[in-house]
Amino acid sequence: MTLHDAPDLKSFLNLAELEDAARAQLAPTTLSYYDGGANDELTVQANRGSYARLALLPRVLVDISEIDLTTSLLGTPLKLPIGIAPSALHGLAHPDAECATARAAASLGSVMTLSTLSNSTIEQVGEAAPGSWWFQLYLYRDREVSRALVQRAEAAGASALVLTVDAAYLGRRERLKRLPMVVPDTLALPNIGGAHPHPLDYFVSLLDTTLSWKDLAWLRGLTRLPIILKGILTPEDAVLAAEHGCHVWVSNHGGRQLDTAVTAIEMLPEISAAVNRRCEIYLDGGVTRGTDVLKALALGADAVFLGRAALWGLAVAGEAGVAHTLQLLADELRLAMALCGKTCLAQLGPELVRSP
Repeated sequence: MTLHDAPDLKSFLNLAELEDAARAQLAPTTLSYYDGGANDELTVQANRGSYARLALLPRVLVDISEIDLTTSLLGTPLKLPIGIAPSALHGLAHPDAECATARAAASLGSVMTLSTLSNSTIEQVGEAAPGSWWFQLYLYRDREVSRALVQRAEAAGASALVLTVDAAYLGRRERLKRLPMVVPDTLALPNIGGAHPHPLDYFVSLLDTTLSWKDLAWLRGLTRLPIILKGILTPEDAVLAAEHGCHVWVSNHGGRQLDTAVTAIEMLPEISAAVNRRCEIYLDGGVTRGTDVLKALALGADAVFLGRAALWGLAVAGEAGVAHTLQLLADELRLAMALCGKTCLAQLGPELVRSP
């Protein structure tokens, strides 16, 4: 099967099978970028392993004939608590790039977060998925460039800004150093000023390494959109985020920044307790099963987001592949809730999960 053939998606029973198929199809240089982590990639492995160490405590003799997955994020109703995290260069996986990912999320009643390092333009994604996307932002040294991106995102219909706060420098990704990513000349990078032979190096040169809490006031002055801080891993920073009027996205950047950092699911209970519902909490990192979603929601997340998993689906079958990825997790979550005796998301709490 070649890269963009249309496979029978029903034959993929879980996200691991979609991942295997994507790995068999993608160029080695693309896999080096999508899949690689920092240093020894211990945190990449830990992101998945952390879920396996958590056990569920099911309740029985409950009427589970109807299971409701609906929720609301930032006041927007959603059909499921599973979204798409920002990830770069979807055009390396499929010609329809981020527009396909955004349409898939919208079709399932979900939300997609558009990366600054996208191949589709902000406006194209706004047209592809009206009202169903957020925009992920890095603050550049040239604040006027960042200002323009924020204004474009708001004008195109983004319903939130996601400021990544854990990547003023990029982590040491040794796999990528051994096998550098190749971006074809035909693949645009509209949010960093056109094509560049070494886009990551150029992108890093744009980043503002002085970024601090005081800069949030500047960002707040640009937009009326909700602001989410992505890359929070401690209760202290989560409290500061809430005090600054922001929402919290618990993430270690997919294990791509600081190797041996804690995992999001490990820190979620402490962060949830510290925030105490003063803001919404999201999570990414290592989610591959509906039971992972269930554990994260029970421990305090309002929603979980998929990074690499969405790219695997996109590579296998474009928009339909991303939709199948989301549908698989939604079906698994619905079944896991039923088997735990829970019929709606509001019933999920920490008593459902036992730690080692």
